[in-house]
Amino acid sequence: MASAGTAAASTTAHNGRAAVTSDPTPQQIARKLLPSFGWSKKRQFKYLSWLWEKESSWNVSAQNPSSGAYGIPQAVPGSKMGTAGPAWQTSARTQILWGLTYIRGVYGSPRHAWQHWVSYGWY
Repeated sequence: MASAGTAAASTTAHNGRAAVTSDPTPQQIARKLLPSFGWSKKRQFKYLSWLWEKESSWNVSAQNPSSGAYGIPQAVPGSKMGTAGPAWQTSARTQILWGLTYIRGVYGSPRHAWQHWVSYGWY
C-alpha cells in the first residue's frame, strides 16, 4: 500500500514476466469517488483539486501546527476522519471519503467549497 498518499509500485508475475502495478494516487481515488456523491468528475474535480492542493498538497500526513488540522482535507481534529473508515491517519481513501462527506454537508459541492476558500482562505 502507498504511504503518505503517494503511489507505490509493486511487482507481480504475469505469464512469466514481471508486471508493475501501482496503488492509485489520492487524486485518482477522489476522481473515482466523486460520482458516488452525485458530482460530475469533469465539473467538480478541478475545484476539489485546487482546494486540497492549497490545504495539504494531497498529503495524507499533512499537519497544520497552528490549528491541528490533519490529512488531505485538513480535518480538525484529524481523528474525526475515523468515522469514514479505518486507518484515518494513513489511508487516502478514508480521508477523501470523510472530506467529500464534509464538503457535501457544509458546502454542497467542491465548487462551493473552493469559492469559500477563495473568499476566506479556509473551508
